[in-house]
Amino acid sequence: MALDLTKAREYGNIEFLARQMVEGFITGLHKSPFHGFSVEFAEHRLYNTGESTRHVDWKVYGKTDRLYTKQYEEETNLRCHLLLDTSSSMYYPEKTNGKITFSILAAAALAYLLQKQRDAVSLTTFSEGVEVQLPTRSTASHIHKIFLQLQQLLQQPKPNRKSSVAEVIHQIAEQVHRRSLVVIFSDMFDDIENSDKLFSALQHLKHNRHEVLLFHVSDRQTEEEFAFEERPYEFIDLETGERVRVQPGQVRDYYRSAIQKFYYDLRMKCNQYKIDFIEADISQGFDPILSAYLVKRSKMR
Repeated sequence: MALDLTKAREYGNIEFLARQMVEGFITGLHKSPFHGFSVEFAEHRLYNTGESTRHVDWKVYGKTDRLYTKQYEEETNLRCHLLLDTSSSMYYPEKTNGKITFSILAAAALAYLLQKQRDAVSLTTFSEGVEVQLPTRSTASHIHKIFLQLQQLLQQPKPNRKSSVAEVIHQIAEQVHRRSLVVIFSDMFDDIENSDKLFSALQHLKHNRHEVLLFHVSDRQTEEEFAFEERPYEFIDLETGERVRVQPGQVRDYYRSAIQKFYYDLRMKCNQYKIDFIEADISQGFDPILSAYLVKRSKMR
């Protein structure tokens, strides 16, 4: 589902937007057994031959001609930790605060879907360190607190904060003792010239037997392709404030070479550590986010 990020603050509250995104996504899953029905069917699973029919949902059977059983909280034990980078670089492009707006809405959609599936979820926001950390629970009231926190973050002005992704990931790896799914939304701009620190942190999560979904959030057209008009620009580092006056053509080849090497190394390391690395281009909508989560969720059953 695509959403105009410039109008995200005008559409309504986060919970409403999350519900709309998830319901629209599930309706569009043409190969899904839930095709054409409400998101509530995410609370059901296919009936397995030989098990008790006591929990079969006959109303669903009447609509789908398939046997589904109601899925109760004790049947699912996924614990999911949502990690959201709130450093200054995440507020690019400034016109829309695009990367942070995208990440907030994507995290909200995942929280909504997790709660519908009776899974427990937590939220951690971070920049140079952990800023907000909510516990891991599955109740409706807890998910509402997550939505309120995301709503507040959506309305905040751009901060002046650097990112310490590696340190925060190490901290989360030490804190989380039960095997969990860790979902990270970040542009990963944390000292890209010393990427070994970042790779060590990701390896720490895997060493502790956690599953990891890393959504690499970017405005691909400008941040990777460097597709700016050929005229003078003043580029500003959103985390250090450093300013450089230059024409794009003077630095494009060097910039693209450096950034593509960083992205390539990041993808290769994630592949080596069996971490799901997902390119999250803010212009491509939220369906790739939800699809990646559902694929990972199905493998963890």
